[in-house]
Amino acid sequence: MIVSVALVRTLIVALFAAVLAFAPAHAQQMVIVTTTVSWTYEDRGDDARAIDEDAALLDDETLADAVLADETPAATRRYAPHATLATLGHAQARYGPFSVINGQTARMAGDVDGRTPRQFAAMLAAHPGIKRLEMLDCPGSLDEAANLILARAIRRAGIETVVPSGGSVRSGAVELWLAGARRSAAPDAEFGVHSWADETGREANDYPASDPVHAEYLSYYREMGIPDAKARAFYALTNSTPFDEVRYLTREDMARFVAVD
Repeated sequence: MIVSVALVRTLIVALFAAVLAFAPAHAQQMVIVTTTVSWTYEDRGDDARAIDEDAALLDDETLADAVLADETPAATRRYAPHATLATLGHAQARYGPFSVINGQTARMAGDVDGRTPRQFAAMLAAHPGIKRLEMLDCPGSLDEAANLILARAIRRAGIETVVPSGGSVRSGAVELWLAGARRSAAPDAEFGVHSWADETGREANDYPASDPVHAEYLSYYREMGIPDAKARAFYALTNSTPFDEVRYLTREDMARFVAVD
């Protein structure tokens, strides 16, 4: 139900007038404090329509990945929110957590869920020249299957991943940064890592070392060009911190495992 702000204001004024009319004179010395409240409404209808329209331009493999990510319940997740999200600045268009800044650059602020691979694919369909992804404030993934689909899409597109000055990538977003065809990070870039957890609350170390879920992550790291020994060391480091905590790493820490420009 939509209520006119002017009508609400009129009713409040009328109420005060009625109270004052019947109150004793000495009680009419009142201090009225006016509080202004503003609301911001976001209409995402156009974005949703743009995603559906642009999806028609995608290849079969990308569409299959996007549909799979959209319909498959989250098996595991890595997520570490901050109090606030970074400001994306002026954008030509927005697709979920992605904002198109110009023909070559997109920025990311927000988490990954089952819809995000499709949103990324729609962005590239509409802006095929994008080759740089600046990751400003990325708390991670609510759906790790979708996150790994997105990461591989970033690699296939040959996109550079960048954590700019003041930027923060955490949890599953670190996997996205690792997917960059070229990776770079400012000296003060922040990387937050911790264990993944499944839908029952079980974490990585609750599964035996032989479980296929571990092989999936190690295979992904090797696919991104990380040597086996370093892939295992990095995976062990992330899982040494419980899901509900975060261990912060610096650019130099990450350079121990992967090449950082």
